[in-house]
Amino acid sequence: MPINRRDFLRTTAGAATASTLACGADAPSRNQPNIVLIMADDMGFSDIGCYGGEIRTRILDSLAERGLRFRQFYNGARCCPTRASLLTGLYAHQAGVGHMMGRYLKDGEPLPAYEGSLNDNCVTIAEALSAAGYTTLMSGKWHVTPAVDRTKEEPTDKSDWPLQRGFDRFFGTIHGAGSFYDPVTLTLDNEPIRPEADDQFYYTTSIGRYAVKFLHEAPPDKPFFLYLPFTAPHWPLHAPKEDVDKYRGDYEGGWDKLREDRHARMIEMGVVKQEWGLTPRDESVPAWEDAENKDWEARRMEVYAAQVTLMDEAIGEVVYKLQESEQFNDTLILFLADNGGCAENLSPREKSTALHQPEQTLDGRPVKLGNRPDDMPGQDDDYMSYATPWANASNTPFRLYKHWVHEGGISSPLIAHWPAGISQQGEWTDEPSHLIDIMATCLDVAGADYPSHATPLEGRPLTPLFAGGDRDSHDAIYWEHEGNRAVRQGKWKLVSRRHAPEEGRWELYDLEADRTEMHDLAADMPERVDELATLWQAWADKVGVVEWRSWDS
Repeated sequence: MPINRRDFLRTTAGAATASTLACGADAPSRNQPNIVLIMADDMGFSDIGCYGGEIRTRILDSLAERGLRFRQFYNGARCCPTRASLLTGLYAHQAGVGHMMGRYLKDGEPLPAYEGSLNDNCVTIAEALSAAGYTTLMSGKWHVTPAVDRTKEEPTDKSDWPLQRGFDRFFGTIHGAGSFYDPVTLTLDNEPIRPEADDQFYYTTSIGRYAVKFLHEAPPDKPFFLYLPFTAPHWPLHAPKEDVDKYRGDYEGGWDKLREDRHARMIEMGVVKQEWGLTPRDESVPAWEDAENKDWEARRMEVYAAQVTLMDEAIGEVVYKLQESEQFNDTLILFLADNGGCAENLSPREKSTALHQPEQTLDGRPVKLGNRPDDMPGQDDDYMSYATPWANASNTPFRLYKHWVHEGGISSPLIAHWPAGISQQGEWTDEPSHLIDIMATCLDVAGADYPSHATPLEGRPLTPLFAGGDRDSHDAIYWEHEGNRAVRQGKWKLVSRRHAPEEGRWELYDLEADRTEMHDLAADMPERVDELATLWQAWADKVGVVEWRSWDS
């Protein structure tokens, strides 16, 4: 079933009048607000304008100006564990996604925390809200169950696909990455689809358009939950040339200047404290003045910025739809990122080695895989990433990246916008919060019940913060991904890296004085280290964490 952009636009043209009549002032009144949950993919803490970035994000900045921004919100350090936590209100291991989309065994027995798919003991936000009378819609990236190659037989097990986990409508991808011009595992409801070769398909834009289409078709007498997880700005670096050219020259000053400029704005805006300082440039990255291929390097960041702006514009289409149908004021909009900026370098190669790497474009031209400085990124016949130098800037002022659980890997913007329900408009909160709190918040504002048969909910509602009050805070928040471990209790954070030279050594930081994690206190406070390490181990035992790579190969 091919998608043709022109046909799609024709079917939605003129929808405004019908939508206004169906969902306008005469729509039945109700107490349950609509909920729109939006997530960026592989976007750093400082990328968007309202958190200090230079990238143009007019819609998100507007939502932030009239909403509540969180300075200490945390994700799960990686795409699919984050999605599992976000959707279920549990830690990823409890939902069965302790690592990626692989099922792991130990001594021949399955590991419940590493099933590689949402398990039967968790409940998604969509399932809970559907039971509470909501229409449940999704447009974007799923990535909480294994996907199959479109060239192979269609999967028969769709038990963990969106429609089987509580959603009424779905457009998007089952897999976690792919071309923005021809994304692998593209699906409409339960059926595989593909763009047409002569189409002007761009995945980010289509995610926004299908969301608007689903909203237009939704019953006007029911509240809706819309889950909008973008793949932008995850690699590959893909964006139409006319959008990339809008950033021409903006990054010719390089990554060092970019980090300094962002840090200064973040201090001025109150996002970070000046006394925390800016972490040193990643030791693997040269000074900009010593960098080779400067035009190519700058172009990588130009494409990345364009990807973020195009996501912002797609979000704008949804916002305009809500305004047009007079539902904007009574819709809770939440925006966050699934992990920090991604330092992964895509090495050049001749043949595809993964499902998400296409061998050719829709019209049959070969795709040049990997980062190649002799070719400018952005078009459908290349497949590049922006890698460590620019990820270091995306995560300003923090250390490390996606995969790791230092602040650069797990710190996320969170914007909450709801004119009818948030009195703290234009304000910031420093309440330490986590993905597990999103489901609890959605259930709270919807008046929905959490099923008694499911694994008990870990999250706590953020709603008291919307009115400037105090909430029932977490005693501690925990992380584990690929052997990278952390626990935060109050101002104290205990964290370790699996990779050399640390090899799992615990580091201790006072995040009130040093959120950039540059002054390790572990040697000075061994009792605090032991106390927090004991807390982390008790949590790890509870959720089913096993030693990294100790399972059967």
